[in-house]
Amino acid sequence: MLKGLGRKFIVVAVFGVLLGANACAGLGAQINAIVSGKNCKHADVTIHVINAKTGKTVYQRNSSQQMVPASNMKILTSAAALAYLGPDYQFETKLAMLGDTLVVIGSGDPLLGDADIDLKYNRSENWLFDDIAETLKQNNITKISGIIIDSTVFDDERVHPSWPVEQLNQPYACEVAGLNYNMNCISMTVKKVGSSAKVYVKPATNYLNIVNQVRITNSGSSAAGAYRTQTPNKLIVRGKCRTATGFDVAIERPAMLFGTLLKERLQRTEIRVSGSVVEKYVKAEADLKILKTYTTSLKDVLEVCNKESLNLAAEALVKTISAEKTDGKINGQWKHGLTLVGRYLNSLFISQSDFSLDDGSGLSRKNLVTTKILTKVLGDVYNSPTWPMYKQTLSVAGVDGTTAKYFQDDRYKGKIYGKTGYINGIRAYSGVAETPNGDYIFSILTKGGSSTVRTGINDIAKAIINYAP
Repeated sequence: MLKGLGRKFIVVAVFGVLLGANACAGLGAQINAIVSGKNCKHADVTIHVINAKTGKTVYQRNSSQQMVPASNMKILTSAAALAYLGPDYQFETKLAMLGDTLVVIGSGDPLLGDADIDLKYNRSENWLFDDIAETLKQNNITKISGIIIDSTVFDDERVHPSWPVEQLNQPYACEVAGLNYNMNCISMTVKKVGSSAKVYVKPATNYLNIVNQVRITNSGSSAAGAYRTQTPNKLIVRGKCRTATGFDVAIERPAMLFGTLLKERLQRTEIRVSGSVVEKYVKAEADLKILKTYTTSLKDVLEVCNKESLNLAAEALVKTISAEKTDGKINGQWKHGLTLVGRYLNSLFISQSDFSLDDGSGLSRKNLVTTKILTKVLGDVYNSPTWPMYKQTLSVAGVDGTTAKYFQDDRYKGKIYGKTGYINGIRAYSGVAETPNGDYIFSILTKGGSSTVRTGINDIAKAIINYAP
């Protein structure tokens, strides 16, 4: 009897192995068909798929080939930030007085004044300036002589040297400062008023010098843009206006924009404001009196970094890692922060020769990683206590973030948590697919091809759900 049972057990075990092998073969065949199909034509495609629990590879295609990751770089940045800073970390922007001078000490918080975050917490527009005015009133402060903005938590290299100069006025390439506000951008609206075009700025401020060169047109669409000059924050607005058009513009020295907006707001209250707005280091002053601290959670920053792919959030995380993990220094730096991200990768037994890190967001084309590295990092977070929190920061297929418009079929909707990536000629997608047979971590990095490569990438993610062993 026992011999018979043993024989049956062996047969069942062998059958299970064959079934698993067939499932793997089915997944491989399906992915190979997608890669060789019309959507991925002329594209260089690298892929790595692993079992989330065991880390075992179930499919790979050139997974050790170094590729430009685009915004998939944010996976490395955000995972390293979570490892170094911890899930309970908070950015703290401090309001203080130094004698009769108002002081605001930045923490590198990339979400200060962000409209979406304010909406999330039911905060009104310009609430921060109103709250500062109210805090001064509650402390019986009726006059201030000058405003100091201390943004020295980061160094003053606000523009990454690898970013295209012609794109620095774009919101995705905004400056990175120790005190950021409104994503370091202003919104411009050009409207036809009578026979001329008017330029409106939000938030309204005298910080900018705007030269209006927009022409009125009676046909076609409205299209205009703001262009930098040799003078900081002197912007020339050019284009054509038939009715109205709007756009966002990255500005220079964002900490000073915040200080200027604060001064302009306080001047409309009963508080007497004199003196100028300056940037300098004061946080170590013994006579500094802290009035209030404004906080932003690391989770909120990770969510905007990964789900919405905000470059400013990723770069602020790199510099924050540097600032918080440096003995004897007062400011965070790109180079040092990325060295620490590299050390995090080394701790996962990833060789230094397998990657090159140049910025935190993926805007730089000097970043080089592999799909095997991305699955390793995602696997590290997945198998850690912080996974439930980190999972919530990723874009949910068919639901929110950068993948909201894809994966609308019920078979896939809500089943993939991931991060997309795109810069010209580069497309990427990495994440975790929840399948009937367990979770699978995947990474897909591509170069070249046409816009249909994105469809091919999404089809590969669907295949993982369909065919995963």
